[in-house]
Amino acid sequence: MKRSDALAQLSRDHHQGLVVAQRLRRAEESTAGPARNAFLAFWIEDGSRHFRIEEEILLPAFARHGSPQDEAVIRVLTEHVDLRRRAADIAAEPEPPIGLLRELGERLHGHIRHEERTLFPLIEAALSDDELVELATAMAQAHSRGR
Repeated sequence: MKRSDALAQLSRDHHQGLVVAQRLRRAEESTAGPARNAFLAFWIEDGSRHFRIEEEILLPAFARHGSPQDEAVIRVLTEHVDLRRRAADIAAEPEPPIGLLRELGERLHGHIRHEERTLFPLIEAALSDDELVELATAMAQAHSRGR
């Protein structure tokens, strides 16, 4: 399914997140350090900003039409909290156990798939074309400020 232009940048961020998640999920003794470092670079450069954009721009736009208590929204927000905590744990642990890395990879992968398959189609269906254009502009501005 083609993603609306409004959500295209978030989907591009998701692609990067999936690459990092795969490295984490496949971590072995010899690849754990590089997988951890790749995740942290992604998190610092894109991940944390991506979460803020979703929480401050995307979800409030949806809340004008759909319930902020929709199961898809609650899951996203809950997972954001969990993933932020896990990112902090990984950052604080120079050599985290492989199980921790793999678990983070699984959670990040599942989170991204949920957004792409459930949340984004829900938002695209709820917002008008004009609202999607406004959303795209707001998110593009937020992305450019974040770099």
